[in-house]
Amino acid sequence: MAVVILPMLIGVLLLGGFAAWFSERWSPIAPRWGAIIILTVEALLLVLPYAVAEHVDDLSSAWFADFYCPWIPRFGISFHLAMDGLSLLLITLTVLLGFMAVSSSWAEIENRHGFFFFNLLACLAGTVGVFLAVDLFLFFFFWELMITPMYFLISIWGHENRTDAAIKFFIFTQVSGLLMLLAIITLVLLHYNYTGIYSFDYFELLNTVLEPHVAFWLMLGFFIAFTVKLPMVPFHTWLPDAHTQAPTGGSVILAGVMLKTGAYGLLRFVIPLFPDAAHQFAPIAMTLGAVSVLYAAMMAFAQSDLKRLIAYTSVSHMGFILLGVFSWNLLALQGSVITMLAHGISASALFMIAGALQERLHTREMGNMGGLWPALPRLSALTLFFAVASLGLPGLGNFIGEFLVLQGAFSANMLLASVTTLALILAPVYVLIMIQKTFYGPPSQHSPLPDVGRREWASLGLLVLASAWLGLSPQAVLDVSVPVLKQAMQNSMVMER
Repeated sequence: MAVVILPMLIGVLLLGGFAAWFSERWSPIAPRWGAIIILTVEALLLVLPYAVAEHVDDLSSAWFADFYCPWIPRFGISFHLAMDGLSLLLITLTVLLGFMAVSSSWAEIENRHGFFFFNLLACLAGTVGVFLAVDLFLFFFFWELMITPMYFLISIWGHENRTDAAIKFFIFTQVSGLLMLLAIITLVLLHYNYTGIYSFDYFELLNTVLEPHVAFWLMLGFFIAFTVKLPMVPFHTWLPDAHTQAPTGGSVILAGVMLKTGAYGLLRFVIPLFPDAAHQFAPIAMTLGAVSVLYAAMMAFAQSDLKRLIAYTSVSHMGFILLGVFSWNLLALQGSVITMLAHGISASALFMIAGALQERLHTREMGNMGGLWPALPRLSALTLFFAVASLGLPGLGNFIGEFLVLQGAFSANMLLASVTTLALILAPVYVLIMIQKTFYGPPSQHSPLPDVGRREWASLGLLVLASAWLGLSPQAVLDVSVPVLKQAMQNSMVMER
């Protein structure tokens, strides 16, 4: 495969963001169409990697694209990008939800259109960079790159308490990112003491010999950074505020893509770099995952704000991913990957619907809604579809992911897996409360409301098809991801021995 595609996947989004920003000088609608064109080019660039991924069926070829260019050779820093099935799937999700974010922002954003779409595309560029970077300095660079535009999206175009929510988001992510940076630098220095060579390269650092107590603290630095972004209880408190105050496009990217960078970091870096420490820490991590699933589910049905309720469901679903990752068997890992994709689709759709309702009703409070089904039958039906998808209806993607996670976790820790299944009872409770308060019950006094338009039909309809396809044909996704997961498990077992 032409490896130049890898830097192009980042460069097209970043340069396209600048183009969208400056295009506002000619027309206020130009940034929107520019963002659509840029994302279309990005989608076309992914055709060739999928053609190559179909032929990846052995461990030696799990990485099927690699781009290397020296950056700061004195310190072993390079512009090193690589792609495997996991990164390909998550970049595809990023592009799909990029379209959804642009669609949901089409009429909502009323000022500074160019700067908005610049930040949106820059955030996507940083996320794609996170999924491709295999130099740890470069990875940290992209990690920071995706955070700053999201801060601006929340603080400038958010709702009534946007400034406080943006600052809270920034502090949580920056402090946890600092812990990761310290762990990266320490790992590089220890590798230098062992080999006499400075290197930030992922493949070089995999072979670093570490004392058990040192490996544990380094693993913890990475773990905290990634679980803050995931997020995991008790590091989750920034997320409900950020989601509640963010514009709809920001919520789509935050829930659908940025949270997945935390899960990706656990899969890509925490366990492969520190297998012994991670395996010793696994019971604690799995317990935190189970606590996140149950605590966030209980918090969800205590909410009156629709976006805040959906935000807590995201925390609950991310707990499933944490449980699956640290179960560290093929079934649980495959379930974690499917859950990343399925949650990205269903949560983004629910945030788009919440944004559509807020645009029509000028409120997020479910107590001010009610009786909307006769007025908005199509939007109500779409909400019901994605609500039952979120709770794990068989035949849709979330069910496949959660089923595989629980099956894999059951073989790793029967007690925690059994406790986590209580979420299958709690999820219908908060979903039914959401549907009942919003679309049924006594009708509220509303003026005539427009139902789903063509743009919303196209966007939400595409997500309906994606969720149904993932639930009915998960093997296509499993075939792309399984070489990566098998290789990660094999490498981890070799290093552990």
